Amino acid sequence: MIKLKALVTGGAGFIGSHLVDHLIKNGREVRVIDNLSSGSMENLAQWNDDPRLELHEVDLLNGATLDGALRGCDEVYHLAANPEVNAKNASPEDHFRQNIEATYNLLEAMRRSGEQKFIAFTSSSTVYGEAEAIPTREDYGPLVPISLYGASKLACEALLTAYASMYGFRAIIYRLANVVGPRSNHGVIYDFVQKLRDSPDELEVLGDGSQSKSYLYIDDCITGIMNGIERGNRVDIYNIGSWDRTNVLEIAETVKDEMGLNEARIRLTGGIDGGRGWKGDVKIMQLDMNELRSVGWTPKYGSAEAVRLTARSVIGG
Repeated sequence: MIKLKALVTGGAGFIGSHLVDHLIKNGREVRVIDNLSSGSMENLAQWNDDPRLELHEVDLLNGATLDGALRGCDEVYHLAANPEVNAKNASPEDHFRQNIEATYNLLEAMRRSGEQKFIAFTSSSTVYGEAEAIPTREDYGPLVPISLYGASKLACEALLTAYASMYGFRAIIYRLANVVGPRSNHGVIYDFVQKLRDSPDELEVLGDGSQSKSYLYIDDCITGIMNGIERGNRVDIYNIGSWDRTNVLEIAETVKDEMGLNEARIRLTGGIDGGRGWKGDVKIMQLDMNELRSVGWTPKYGSAEAVRLTARSVIGG
């Protein structure tokens, strides 16, 4: 009997590597494909020489390589993407190619293969744009993203639902809050730590400081993903976040405290478009998680605790 594997795209990245850890620890053999543009081999170092892990440096933009990558895999976890929400760090072409085109190539390979039971996809809360209903439910609409990142994730969702409906596999879509934790190498907490290391007397905070969002600790993210697979509909869409939110000034104070730099002055830039940190920055975000709770999941950590644990890991890393 052939032993089938789980395929994880972007498995050397922040969220992907934690998912790989979980899958292997729970008895799965895993094949990771990653172009290592933002991921790192160090994130999977504990599985070096372990036969349960295959790691292949593969770019999803090279569709010709994906048939072989999928061979023998019955589950697909699609986490590979350009992670940058701030348009200063990623161009429209980056989002189109690395998110939309890469997802299309993967779905085409799944269509040709026919072996896979499901694809689980990490989307984003940014697909909601500036939702008027907070906390925001999965059935909120219309979905009007205000960033190219959010638009690319929404386009990927549309591709997944159509391919699942037409070609017989399941699609599980997860709209994630801001995921934080060990191995994260971008985002507000990471940026604050780097800024204070460079300038211990002053911390620059983008925007007016009132941006208020939900932060999801990586352990809760992984358990949420695994719980969502259990329902079994053709298409399932789940929010994953914490039950509360915190603002950017509170995050700044937490990072200062964890670094022992409580006297550092906070300098607000004032931001743009009503105090946003950057063009396309959603100021208020909190997700309704009742759908995922209905299949037995609940987050362990609130936003403030997730931020503090992450600050400690980034500082100590």
